[in-house]
Amino acid sequence: MRILAVIAMAFGIKREDLNGWKRKIDDGEIAFLTHYWLDDRFPGCTSVTKVGCNDMQKLKLWGEMYQLKPEWIHKRKDGYSHFDLLGEKQIEVLKNEGYMNQIK
Repeated sequence: MRILAVIAMAFGIKREDLNGWKRKIDDGEIAFLTHYWLDDRFPGCTSVTKVGCNDMQKLKLWGEMYQLKPEWIHKRKDGYSHFDLLGEKQIEVLKNEGYMNQIK
């Protein structure tokens, strides 16, 4: 039996940024959080943007604007369900939403 080892590492998340992201989600807003991230499954990607909302219908409708499928939502029991955006889609969304400062 073959074992697949996947290593994922997240860096650069400040507690205040994470708490701000959670507050926006709790308030029913579409919230963005970008952080440094490495995962062997996604070579060439060095960051991920998590786009969340506690209103699943609102999150699904938002995702439709960017051709994101509802089944791509990382559903979490703690209420912080989100899309994970990587690569070109991440850049497209951040640019369109006015959050390019998060990618620097």
